[in-house]
Amino acid sequence: MTPSMYANQIRIMTTTKLAARPCKLPAAFWRSLERLGLSPPAVLRAASLPATLHLDDTVFISTSQLFAIWRAIEALSGDPAFGIRMACETSSAQHMIAFVSALYAANWRDGLERIVRYKRLCSPDELRMAEQDGKMSVTSAWPDGTAPEPCISVEASFALLVELGRRGTGQRLAPLRVELRRRAPGSDGHAAFFGCPIRFGAQADRLVLDATQLALPFRGHNPEMLGMVGPALAAALREIEAQANFEQQVRAALRRAFAAGRADVAMVARELGLSERTLQRRIGEEGKTFRLLLDDTRRNLAHQLLSDLSIDVKEVAFLLGYQDSNSFNRAFRQWEQVTPLTWRRMTAGHASLLVSRQSLPDN
Repeated sequence: MTPSMYANQIRIMTTTKLAARPCKLPAAFWRSLERLGLSPPAVLRAASLPATLHLDDTVFISTSQLFAIWRAIEALSGDPAFGIRMACETSSAQHMIAFVSALYAANWRDGLERIVRYKRLCSPDELRMAEQDGKMSVTSAWPDGTAPEPCISVEASFALLVELGRRGTGQRLAPLRVELRRRAPGSDGHAAFFGCPIRFGAQADRLVLDATQLALPFRGHNPEMLGMVGPALAAALREIEAQANFEQQVRAALRRAFAAGRADVAMVARELGLSERTLQRRIGEEGKTFRLLLDDTRRNLAHQLLSDLSIDVKEVAFLLGYQDSNSFNRAFRQWEQVTPLTWRRMTAGHASLLVSRQSLPDN
């Protein structure tokens, strides 16, 4: 998609009514707190939550608990810009999985769309982006009846999007303006980071970007670098280097397209430098169809990703290019007759049994 396709029109990325749902805080979140000098147990206690909750990566929390954690972070840090620091002072490799994936997008727009899709899959809120007259406006939406999002949480999200553009392009990009509900703080952390006019005390939080900057290419656009996400994805992407035949080239292109959420004939054909018709013909010459290769590649990659217990099931859906977790669950049921979570538990149990048997002493 070219910038001209978006000119002089409003583009709403999602308008669906949101339903309340629990979420998980990734390990990267707690590591970021520790690096900046905050103790996760202290934060959890201040939020009236179990002090060891951060040690259990299977625990889901409600939106009200999430907000309580953010409020505790600001109270204990005493720094209104602490959320911004979490975004900009965390190394790329230590960020959440969506940020790592987005860094290797083609450009800032592509990276933002990956973050939006990740939010839709893995978070109780959604980022909504509207484009008009050369400006991209970003807001956050929560289910009806949700209490106002803590200011520190909003600002961390906005900072993450700006930091994505800066690290991806290698330029110190600045928004056109930022509107924040927060009253003007006594420190200059917000102004120093955003580098643009900030309106404090606004009715709603809004990040306004220069739409022309969204097409700036990302320096690290290289799908193989997605191996940073985890060992399972790294192993899956090694095949990119070994394109012995045309089918393997198509499968490698599909893997690269999954994370972008656009694994279709047009995208694969474009990447391989072929017309869609030629792509379909060459696949047919090997006795396959594009749909067959797409489903089989996605199924195999799903197995590899689910085998890595550090990747949440919703994150697997994101990395496979699904727009929502229900679509992934339906597809996986068709493949394996069980849900992804059930398959993970079954295979993990089988692996544990094999290890225990191998550790038995010989008689």
